[in-house]
Amino acid sequence: MVFNSDVFLFVFFPCVFLLFWCLQSKRSRYILLTVASYVFYGYWDYRFCGLLLLSSLVSFFTGIIVDRQEDRKHKRMWMAASIIFDLTLLGFFKYYNFFVSSLYGLAGHSHAPLLSIVLPVGISFYTFHTISYIVDVTDGRIRATKNIWEYLTYVSLFSQLVAGPIVRFRQIEQDLEQIDHPPRQDQVARGIGFFVVGLIKKVIIADSIASWIDPLLASYGALTTFGAWTAALGYTFQLYYDFSGYSDMAIGLGHLFGIRIPQNFAAPYQAEGIRDFWRRWHISLSSWLRDYLYIPLGGNRGGAARTHINLLVTMLLGGLWHGASWTFVAWGAYHGLLLAFDRTFERMTASVSKWFRRAITFLAVVVGWVLFRSTSFTMAIVWLKKMAGLEPGSGEISWQLILWVVVCLITTNTLPETWDIRFGTRRRWAVVYALCFFGAYLFMNGRKTVFLYYQF
Repeated sequence: MVFNSDVFLFVFFPCVFLLFWCLQSKRSRYILLTVASYVFYGYWDYRFCGLLLLSSLVSFFTGIIVDRQEDRKHKRMWMAASIIFDLTLLGFFKYYNFFVSSLYGLAGHSHAPLLSIVLPVGISFYTFHTISYIVDVTDGRIRATKNIWEYLTYVSLFSQLVAGPIVRFRQIEQDLEQIDHPPRQDQVARGIGFFVVGLIKKVIIADSIASWIDPLLASYGALTTFGAWTAALGYTFQLYYDFSGYSDMAIGLGHLFGIRIPQNFAAPYQAEGIRDFWRRWHISLSSWLRDYLYIPLGGNRGGAARTHINLLVTMLLGGLWHGASWTFVAWGAYHGLLLAFDRTFERMTASVSKWFRRAITFLAVVVGWVLFRSTSFTMAIVWLKKMAGLEPGSGEISWQLILWVVVCLITTNTLPETWDIRFGTRRRWAVVYALCFFGAYLFMNGRKTVFLYYQF
């Protein structure tokens, strides 16, 4: 089930919303949200609900065991066991065929023992939820919850289950504890506003760009230099509006149930350096990688060389997290090198005009998205060569795509992020929200397009 589908918009969400606010107790609301989330998840493939439940139960009971341990060594032993369990599930479903085919390829064998494995939607996201929970309990940042329904609600919450944001238990613990409170007018208005803006981003902007980009890249060998740059810029904006649109909708849905999901985007294409970019893009992932991978590796405490290695390892694994493909690994390595460069020459670049820094950062990010979008190194190399003017082409570019690129260049540098909008609570605003919603719905035209980050 996806947010931009009729079954979600006109059946699932209205039913869950009305039932939620009719119920009064914490327990009944926890149970409703948990059951609803499993229905939402099972609508795609009910078989993987058991996997989600297993992962949740293991981390829940491990958290209680860790909390009861006096000795730090025993705490960390249980933590390691839980993390290994989660990573084993993730590794099998997402990376088994990738690693086996890669190893057999290196050994010169053409036939690897591959399995017919279906990747469970959202497994990368809820695995990071359970890992962050058990690490925070072990390090004493939070106490393990004893309420299993509260924990199941946290892990499976449908608004952010399959594509984030990656929410830590401590970020929404207070809201979960107060889930039996009555609705607040400002939160409901904010929830509706976020959801409508996210829907507009997805179905009007991202899907419109995709309708021109996908056919164009299906025949990337025919791209001209201008066409290659237009395609790269088009995908740059498609990805941003698709994923930030999803994040806005997830945050909006959270508000409508009294849960404040943290911000995930902060005008990333206005960044004035790669480090600044990662403070603005997919904030929940970049901060997760920083706190649970980069800092435990040593962060910047071991000198320049060690810092650069830690950055590279973190981004390599961050790239691999996005998908079982060497192009994602290369994209992660590319950003790791850019981060190391950014840190090394920080003082030198600080004296450069902010507009120049912003332009260079944006171009570096666009080049990176070529690796991210390419289905193979062959495609990435050809695409990059065409952008550099090293290969001729004869394909044509639609004026509609060019127009979208120009419009998005302007909007991403001038319009405020959804987080900075003040959504009105008076009744007249209901008319505005309704008109914007139905305007976006007309653009859907019966289409049920999935979000790009569903594949990760």
